[in-house]
Amino acid sequence: MVQKYQSPVRVYKHPFELVMAAYERRFPTCHLIPMFVGSDVMDEETSEDGSTQKVERRCALDVDAPRLLKRIAGVDYVYFNQKNTLNRKERTLHIESHNETFSNRVIIHETCCYSAHPENDDWTCFEQTASLDIKSFFGFESTVEKIAMKQYAGSIKKGKEIIEFYLKQLEDEGITHVPRWTPSSDSRAVSRPTSLSTSSPVLPKHTSTLAVSAPQATEAKDGASQDAKQDSSTLQTDNFPDILAGTPEDKLDADYIKRYLGDLTPLQESCLIRLRKWLQETHKGKIPKDEHILRFLRARDFNIDKAREILCQSLTWRKQHQVDYLLETWNSPQVLQDYYTGGWHHHDRDGRPLYILRLGQMDTKGLVRALGEESLLRHVLSINEEGLRRCEENTKVFGRPISCWTCLVDLEGLNMRHLWRPGVKALLRIIEVVEANYPETLGRLLILRAPRVFPVLWTLVSPFIDENTRKKFLIYAGNDYQGPGGLVDYIDKEIIPDFLGGECMCEVPEGGLVPKSMYRTSEELENEDIRLWTETIYQSASIFKGAPHELVIEIIDAASVITWDFDVCKGDIVFNIYHSKRAPQPPRKDPLGAHGITSPGVNNVQLIDKSWTLGQDYSMVESPLTCKEGESVQGSHITRWPGFYILQWKFHNMPACSATNLPRVDDVLATLQVSSHKCKVMFYTEVLGSEDFRGSMTSLESSHSGFSQLSAATTSSNHSQSSSMISR
Repeated sequence: MVQKYQSPVRVYKHPFELVMAAYERRFPTCHLIPMFVGSDVMDEETSEDGSTQKVERRCALDVDAPRLLKRIAGVDYVYFNQKNTLNRKERTLHIESHNETFSNRVIIHETCCYSAHPENDDWTCFEQTASLDIKSFFGFESTVEKIAMKQYAGSIKKGKEIIEFYLKQLEDEGITHVPRWTPSSDSRAVSRPTSLSTSSPVLPKHTSTLAVSAPQATEAKDGASQDAKQDSSTLQTDNFPDILAGTPEDKLDADYIKRYLGDLTPLQESCLIRLRKWLQETHKGKIPKDEHILRFLRARDFNIDKAREILCQSLTWRKQHQVDYLLETWNSPQVLQDYYTGGWHHHDRDGRPLYILRLGQMDTKGLVRALGEESLLRHVLSINEEGLRRCEENTKVFGRPISCWTCLVDLEGLNMRHLWRPGVKALLRIIEVVEANYPETLGRLLILRAPRVFPVLWTLVSPFIDENTRKKFLIYAGNDYQGPGGLVDYIDKEIIPDFLGGECMCEVPEGGLVPKSMYRTSEELENEDIRLWTETIYQSASIFKGAPHELVIEIIDAASVITWDFDVCKGDIVFNIYHSKRAPQPPRKDPLGAHGITSPGVNNVQLIDKSWTLGQDYSMVESPLTCKEGESVQGSHITRWPGFYILQWKFHNMPACSATNLPRVDDVLATLQVSSHKCKVMFYTEVLGSEDFRGSMTSLESSHSGFSQLSAATTSSNHSQSSSMISR
């Protein structure tokens, strides 16, 4: 497996030339890098005007590895080849390095770049990328990979100190300015390392950070440090004018990460940057905030593939149910306002928002009978959305990353009534949805006054709670929360609620039994649940081999614009648009008996009559668009004629090999992954007037984008014959 690293943008608040002068002092030896044995210049080339200098060198590194491993490998030092290019005119230094030792067994490649900050000429940016691919190493592949990654992470962290050390050394010597290169500069000055006051510095003799430290930016002076394992959050950059702006291509800045995301290890920073970049390149919809991406990475121990999978599933869920607009659109029913015993109450000692739930006083059976599961779920989701908003506010107020909240649950009054089976079922479903879509948002759960019946409830719900979340639970029986190690360790005494013996008035409803007059029948609750579940602008459809799903749109005025937005949730499909002057037959639903599927919930509608002939009864107005599983597709079509336009999602048949007319091995394997030849899409369409369309859209390209890890390699755009566009 190839290990990759991508650094954030490190910003030195010093000019490029001064940083180069400081970095030059690390060579030929540096006491801060004990593993760097030395280097030999193999080739050197300087342009006639002295603006560009290229140096190739061979560096020897004494890697910190077990003696046994070194003896088996038969080497004492590891050698790297480097090619450095300094462009004084453009104020950039590019470094490329790769390993010479064991190059047939291990492939290490690293690139680094210094450049002037795009928004401030007196600052310097630094970036680096690296990859490690261990093909074979005497059966010690896993050991070598761990050693390499550990040393690389350590060297990056050490590199932050080295450049600052030499900048401070220059300052102590009175050197605070190095003039920029000009065409009139003496080109011979590039060979004189002491000519700091008259010319540009010598090209730094950079050594690979794969074993030696790489220069990084200064530590954020105004950011509050946090342990890398502690939950943290950030707000979008445009909300904070004090954040360094203008980093190239919207790249993350190291000081921004430290200030608004907390202290991350270099490899954790790399995971965040790589996943964020993948979303920017493949997901054409709304990109989640950095702290939201970080939560999913933490939930999967910074395994990018696993985090990407659950994040994309959550983004699809949010899109389908319009969760981003929940706080603006959801109005809690009066019965919830009166009898739901939960609410926000100040914050804990760490600045986290504090949510109080008096579960023991809540009539869960009455709420379920009066509202149904979906209303309760919507209410809990609105609480979580409000929690995210409060975390952002507290990050501003307290000046440090806050990405999670504390929940205090009072169980006084909990009894067997709370173990009512439908109520427990609703609770388990809520836990399942929250765990999947709001990972790492619970910083601490304080359970107070747990009665004897609590172990029964805990046995039922604990299997549905993530192990990392369970570790955050603190349970107190009776009045244990009032003693040492109790509530005062986590919440200031001044804000302890009055019902727990404190002096602070708490506005959380006291609850009570929901009047039976508010209960609704099973049919009413079922209809309400269906209404809430389907209350979305998106529809779902199933596509089978030989049974496409089709949607008809009647156009009265020519030059109207049909827009679409759909996600391919399962399988690969082909998207077509047809035009017909004739109205298709009333929708007929495929019985799907041939596919062995009889589920009444399957949505599959076919409109094009089998007797119709393409080119006579109807015509194709868009080139077929093949869409892979996990892709999100946005586009539009400007109609030329009135009539009936049919949007079709069709099962994608793998092409056969042209030479033998036999399917290829890869195609067969891909086909086997689609069980029962079934595909699924989630779609939304809308017809706009041409004047409205042109007033709100600027692009006329059609695109489909990867929306899960399954389509990382299939993100190229496709162009339609007619006008289509990206919906951003």
